[in-house]
Amino acid sequence: MTEEADPAGRLELGRRLSSEVLDSMKRAFVGKDEIIDLMGVCLVAAENLFILGPPGTAKSALVHELGQRLEGRTFSYLLTRFTEPSELFGPFDIRKLRDGELLTNTDGMLPEAALVFLDELLNANSAILNSLLTALNERVFRRGKETRPLPMLMAVGASNHLPEDEALGALFDRFLVRVRCDNVPPERLGEVLDAGWKLDLGLAASGGRIHVDDVRSLHELLPRLDLSGVRPAYTELVHRLRHAGVSLSDRRAVKVQRLVAASALLCGRTHAEVSDLWVVRHIWDTIEQQEVMATIVQDAMARLPSPGRAHPRSRGLDAPDPESLARDLDHLLDHARSPQGTATEKAYLKDRLGLLAGRCQWVQDAERRTALGEKVDALWELFGGKP
Repeated sequence: MTEEADPAGRLELGRRLSSEVLDSMKRAFVGKDEIIDLMGVCLVAAENLFILGPPGTAKSALVHELGQRLEGRTFSYLLTRFTEPSELFGPFDIRKLRDGELLTNTDGMLPEAALVFLDELLNANSAILNSLLTALNERVFRRGKETRPLPMLMAVGASNHLPEDEALGALFDRFLVRVRCDNVPPERLGEVLDAGWKLDLGLAASGGRIHVDDVRSLHELLPRLDLSGVRPAYTELVHRLRHAGVSLSDRRAVKVQRLVAASALLCGRTHAEVSDLWVVRHIWDTIEQQEVMATIVQDAMARLPSPGRAHPRSRGLDAPDPESLARDLDHLLDHARSPQGTATEKAYLKDRLGLLAGRCQWVQDAERRTALGEKVDALWELFGGKP
């Protein structure tokens, strides 16, 4: 496939989703870049995302923000042990029932949504489990004799714990991608308070929006994306993960290729590269597997070069992200230019700049490292020189 083979310019939609929607969300949510990037990948791949984390870590807020930027219907629900099918899928249509037809009134409910968020997912009970499993896996709604396809692009489930029984394990399995959502490090608390205050008051900078039909156009590009260049490395990676004790079925291994292709599309490429294998870090089943998988995947990516534009997440868990550093430096610049800052606030900003300056030196790309260094030098001048 070539860019010329895409006359409608659909390939540009991937770049627009990344730059206008996902990047603007990263500016609004401190320390959540990884989760936001995975949301984008799952949206393009039409796969489901599970977010694991304690209360108060912005799980719901992230999904709500994505829903605001997605022009289409969304559905959100907090599950309890007593949730009934009608609360998710809708009640029986009384008007049809009078005519002897048993049909569901799905207006405003899950079967009509493009983006679905199920908070406290693992509270799901046996009454809704079968219908939910079918909806998540097959994108089909079945109830009695009713069967209808679902327009769902992606479902996001959230919980503060992993499944503990087999029935909920089957539900968890429907979420191919898993990611942790924790409180940000203490040194970034000031940024969280500032960004959270702006979000709470509606003062955060507005970002771009994308229509659900544009996302479906990206789905149509997936089968045409060239995976041949990455398949040998991916095959070896699957073998290594299995040898390390990670249970990865053939079915899941096949589905992961959709994530790899989605990563490439979000980078504006028509072919997958080894750097797109970063998504494999996020198909873990247990907490203990996360570090092992991250190490194996990072090693696999390091063995072979990726000449094209690599996804930011491919740089590794500890490698500095130039785009994130640039945003942080711009954020400091806005504060440094404010005449209302107290001496204590300025001292904090200088300390923060010192930390960022240290991380900028470890950026691998020389051109980006130089650009970031220039931003750092300009900030030191505003603060009256280095301490």
